[in-house]
Amino acid sequence: MTNSVAATFDLLGDRLTLTILRHAFVDHARRFTQWADRTAAPPAVLTARLAALVDAGVLERVPVPDGGRAGATEYRLTELGSATWEILVCVWSWQREWTGEWALLPEFTHTACGHRGPPTVMCRGCGRDVTAHDTAVEMDRDALWQLTSGRRRSTAGPARGDARFDEIMEAIGDRWSAAVTGLALAGVRRFSDFRAALHMSPTTLTERLARLVEAGILHRPEAREYRLTPRGRALFGVFAFLLAWSARAHPETPEPGLLIRHKECGAVLVPALRCRGCGAVLGRRDVRFEPAPTHAALDSPR
Repeated sequence: MTNSVAATFDLLGDRLTLTILRHAFVDHARRFTQWADRTAAPPAVLTARLAALVDAGVLERVPVPDGGRAGATEYRLTELGSATWEILVCVWSWQREWTGEWALLPEFTHTACGHRGPPTVMCRGCGRDVTAHDTAVEMDRDALWQLTSGRRRSTAGPARGDARFDEIMEAIGDRWSAAVTGLALAGVRRFSDFRAALHMSPTTLTERLARLVEAGILHRPEAREYRLTPRGRALFGVFAFLLAWSARAHPETPEPGLLIRHKECGAVLVPALRCRGCGAVLGRRDVRFEPAPTHAALDSPR
């Protein structure tokens, strides 16, 4: 039986897949040629990613409306696909604050009040804002084994003119890195505790921890101990919404043995986004993504 969390990271922890979804939301891309033009991804790789999203129920193929060539199809977001928007917003928020790709990113705007910029993560149960400090992660060892077992495909990315998601891929781009980052968000700090939880070889664990330190997600205040940096803690929303989406995408699978509990109200966290400007809870139809300015506009004098 597929582990829902592992399946979610396998599907969405990929540069090109996030780029496909980004253009579906921001540019309303629907046709293969639109994604091919925007990403310059090899046709075979792009075809495979679109097929995986269709198989997962994120996209669906529909006939091209009148005027298209006979037999042509386009890809449209399903209800499940539209539900990935909160994950994309959290990825966008993290990139906007913690990477140099801000100039390539679309603007996120709450239509009702006009506020632009990152929202906050809140607990839908009690209505309070929530961060990693406010939660406890509960997991069992079988869940961790299932999360880290199996092989990943390569994470191909767009070749030009786009945010590449390279830096966030250090945290979510493979199961081992995602598991280590998730454990760090759960409060694990010592090398021995990471190893005991994941049953990783010392060599593999050392390599993953070193990569996360180099990426600025972890730091080493002392030997054999690793703590999240502010940059690492800011990934909380991404992980919270990935876990929430995995439950929605795989309702038929057993409980994954991995959940986030909001300590203040005691409930399993069901995350939502709140506008920083007016405090409203945000739904998909309440917000819009505005394409980034062209390079010419960015370079022009103000």
